[in-house]
Amino acid sequence: MADLFDMLQSQVGESLVGALTNQMGGASPQQTSNGVQGAMSILMNALAKNAKNPQGASALGTALDRDHDGSILDDVVGFVNGSSPINQTKAGNGDGILGHILGGQKSSAIDSLTKMSGLNSNQSSSLLAKLAPIVLGMLGKQKRSQGLDMSGLGNILNNSAATARKKTPQSDLLTSFLDRDGDGSIKDDAARIGFSLLKNLFRRK
Repeated sequence: MADLFDMLQSQVGESLVGALTNQMGGASPQQTSNGVQGAMSILMNALAKNAKNPQGASALGTALDRDHDGSILDDVVGFVNGSSPINQTKAGNGDGILGHILGGQKSSAIDSLTKMSGLNSNQSSSLLAKLAPIVLGMLGKQKRSQGLDMSGLGNILNNSAATARKKTPQSDLLTSFLDRDGDGSIKDDAARIGFSLLKNLFRRK
């Protein structure tokens, strides 16, 4: 099965890092590159948590079918710099997607990314919002190309989240806010982070 985290990293070339750096203003390319990896890890783990709940996986699948066909990947630089028409659609609504995926943990995610990357909080927030639609676009593309059902969707997210934790520096810092019960594992908190918000977002027409 394809690893979503590795596939997303393959999208991160010099042109994309440059476009993101320009959009954030004041960040160095190295800070941006570090931030991209950390942000993708955060988003992958948060989505995997939500998808552990059967209702969450179903709602996510519906949203991917409806709004995230993967076309955003045809011009990720254009999406980042605002020249792509996807910016005007639900597929490009990074702030909305980000808020609902992370729920009340959005500020904690921004703080974690800021500490890991060296970006400031505004830059971290902007980076997460820019990458959230790209992550969902990649996930939607894989759902279509592989014919993933709800179980398959959960599996690809779980595997990709594990890869992200393994390959991302300071992964414990980046994902610790997801472990709300403090037991050292984020696997048992799926029903308690962002699920209702995620469900509401994905059911909106």
